[in-house]
Amino acid sequence: MDSVLSPLDLVAREAPDGPVAIARPHRVAAAAAWFRGHFPGDVFYAVKANPSDWVLDALWAAGVTNFDVASDAEAALIHRKFPGAQIAFMHPVKSRRAIARAFHDYGVKTFALDSEDELEKILAETNRAKDLTLVVRFAVSGDGSAYPLAKKFGVSADEAPALLRKTRQASEEMLGVSFHVGSQCMEPRAYRTAMDVVNRAIVKAGVVADIVDVGGGFPAIYPGMTPPPMIEFVNAIKAGFEEMFVAQNAKLWCEPGRALVAEAGSTVARVELRKGDALYLNDGAFGTLFDATHLNWAFPAKLLRQNPSRAKLAPFRLYGPTCDSMDAAAGPFMLPADVREGDLIEIGSLGAYGTAMGTRFNGFGETVTIEAKDAPWPSMFGEAAKPKRSRATKPLQS
Repeated sequence: MDSVLSPLDLVAREAPDGPVAIARPHRVAAAAAWFRGHFPGDVFYAVKANPSDWVLDALWAAGVTNFDVASDAEAALIHRKFPGAQIAFMHPVKSRRAIARAFHDYGVKTFALDSEDELEKILAETNRAKDLTLVVRFAVSGDGSAYPLAKKFGVSADEAPALLRKTRQASEEMLGVSFHVGSQCMEPRAYRTAMDVVNRAIVKAGVVADIVDVGGGFPAIYPGMTPPPMIEFVNAIKAGFEEMFVAQNAKLWCEPGRALVAEAGSTVARVELRKGDALYLNDGAFGTLFDATHLNWAFPAKLLRQNPSRAKLAPFRLYGPTCDSMDAAAGPFMLPADVREGDLIEIGSLGAYGTAMGTRFNGFGETVTIEAKDAPWPSMFGEAAKPKRSRATKPLQS
């Protein structure tokens, strides 16, 4: 992978025709160090956020050796790259073929579920293995998140006790509970509230959980979305865990995706045409700008010129290169008012769900990846990670 000190270096040489994905492995390492130094449990990286080799290699080198996968293809990728990794298949609804491949071919022993039918599928396709870790996924409120995830997956609080008992009977290894508070969660209390819901179901079921998986949702900084400090999310989780009815040696897990990689990636796109406040770029909704278009999120943007513009900042809309009218991002994206055709623009904080969401629709989508050494965007991990802490443990409750 080619490298530059900063994306500005692309202005001084001939930039590629298509968009350039900027990779910053050192920012992945910083985020990983923070989580490993502050979260009192095991960190599983949500591979779907960005499965690029440079991301996975940076995480592994930083000590993140657990991975949350959502398909057998992701399980195959991690198994091939890191034979010693712990892989958890946390998608609550899987095909029988995916379950069988993950278990028999890639050594996956941890599976999530949110229904009795899914439980039976897992048991059947693993030949009722005795060493499975089964994790019941709960539906919880998405209040406080920019992208709620409560509608598609998760057992309801009312139905959870019966499913917990059934799963406990089937699991001769470990029983886990999990939830997802929603992507880009802005409220630390959302984790505590979800843990209270899960705990009530555990008590009602009369079972003891061995694992509490608080899922993902840990936020990144975007324009108009500045979350509380990350340590407040961890403190809320610690407080909730201390009150849960779980085994004395229960494990605490989390599945960050966005928080580990968002700051580590950006895209350099070229302005192909300007129409008033609309900029037509060589990247868009079907490339790395999925969240900017489909979720209507604004991302930080800067104009890359050897001689910096003196013009005042102005709001712009962005259009991608395809013929589809939905290939548009309202923003606003704040850029110098004199931006023009041929200019290069860097759009930041795209390390999560950027290149991972790209397609080849309309013949576009070819992206070159270049490593940069800078750190131009605000960070959730400004303080150095403290020395590794001891695991959280709980007194036995009965």
